[in-house]
Amino acid sequence: MAATKVQRHRAIARLIAGAELHSQHELQRELAAQGIRTTQATLSRDLAELGVLKGAGGYRLQDGTPEPSGDALDALARRLLAGVEQAGNLVVLHTPPGQASALAVQLDRSSMRGVVGTIAGDDCVFVATRTPSNAKELVRRLTVAASPARRRATA
Repeated sequence: MAATKVQRHRAIARLIAGAELHSQHELQRELAAQGIRTTQATLSRDLAELGVLKGAGGYRLQDGTPEPSGDALDALARRLLAGVEQAGNLVVLHTPPGQASALAVQLDRSSMRGVVGTIAGDDCVFVATRTPSNAKELVRRLTVAASPARRRATA
């Protein structure tokens, strides 16, 4: 069975956080060892969507945080969140084109209380939460993280 995009993105993020990888070929080989087969073109798109950077030490996540953390989610929200809406226990997040997956993966990795899962498109993320109050808390947190005052303070 083929891995979904979200599963592939999670595996890539874990591999980059846990090992020094210097080429797409190395990353492709590590993914294959986990049973995830992918083409170079797909892997290249995945790396771009995740915001992965390549330097002398190999690949790294753009926020510089190899492990999931609330600070990493806040930093990504500050950079990518263009809009947020609550609809009952669902939250809809809007991003620039091509950036939704990066935000969804970081949200999934954050283990935020009440978040059941995410579905990412090109510029929109649907977040399912357990309750409307969990959704309200997510909206509040991401809105605060992405606020213009906070952007100026951290620039």
